[in-house]
Amino acid sequence: MALNPISSPPPRRTRQEEATESAPVCVLSFNSSDPSGASGLSADIATISSIGGHALPVACGAYARDTARIYEHFSLDDDAVTEQARMVLEDIAVTAIKVGFVGSPANLAAIATISSDYPDIPIISYMPDLSWWEDDKQDQYLDAFKELVLPQTSVLVGNHNTLWRWLLPDWENSRAPTARDIAMAAEALEVPYVLVTGIPLPDQFVDNVLTTAQSVLGNSKYEMFDATFTGAGDTLSAAITALLATGNDLGAATLEALEYLDHSLDAGFRPGMGHYLPDRLFWAQPTEDEESEDEQAEDATDDEPDSKPIEGFVIPSHDTKH
Repeated sequence: MALNPISSPPPRRTRQEEATESAPVCVLSFNSSDPSGASGLSADIATISSIGGHALPVACGAYARDTARIYEHFSLDDDAVTEQARMVLEDIAVTAIKVGFVGSPANLAAIATISSDYPDIPIISYMPDLSWWEDDKQDQYLDAFKELVLPQTSVLVGNHNTLWRWLLPDWENSRAPTARDIAMAAEALEVPYVLVTGIPLPDQFVDNVLTTAQSVLGNSKYEMFDATFTGAGDTLSAAITALLATGNDLGAATLEALEYLDHSLDAGFRPGMGHYLPDRLFWAQPTEDEESEDEQAEDATDDEPDSKPIEGFVIPSHDTKH
């Protein structure tokens, strides 16, 4: 009589293996450091983390700026950008890449070379307003972006006015270009999808349109805020990148990213004397109901706290002279 062979039990998985399967997606960001926390890598890291991803920030330079304006930008050497990105990409599985403002044509060339080695990773490119920059530097940067980065870009994100002036500089029609007009110009540079934001509408509304050269894929209209914000574009583009990295299709990722931005702006704050900034961790703030419950709980107890502040402790000032 033949006996059925004893089947071996499946190998036991370690906690490390289980943790790896549930680990957050990793999103690479090429951008610049912003000491005000308004835009750049600060915005990318906070947004990607808020959505549940793990940010891999590649510093391409640094702004000298406050919450009102940009005074200067200092670019890192393209070799430094390349080394940062290569070390990460050779070690970590990256599921999406964002390209923000990287400061120089040389850095754009480095990013194009790196990304060409990873053709299956989607690239979301964000073009900010560069009107603060010298005209010659701006022109060189925009031309290099067209030639080097746009052909590898999966989704281009930008404000209607910014993309219009960049991609359709010779526009002579009496009406403003539509999102599809901009997408047709982008398609000529091999960009398949464009998200055009801030299209003016009547009654203080703006439209945000996801489109190809052939058809509009979707749009979301929002009422304009009274406040002036800095960092909205970086927030939106980082959100789309992270949501695509988690497996959402482009339409769903775009709508969810726009909702995320709207909530971030609605909870925005003004840390300095300049513009308002998006609160990218708005969901972590207590709601009015939670605050009311906490106040009631404090009023309901007369017990002494378990710990008391140390009396007489004062942080000394750092007035050492050098």
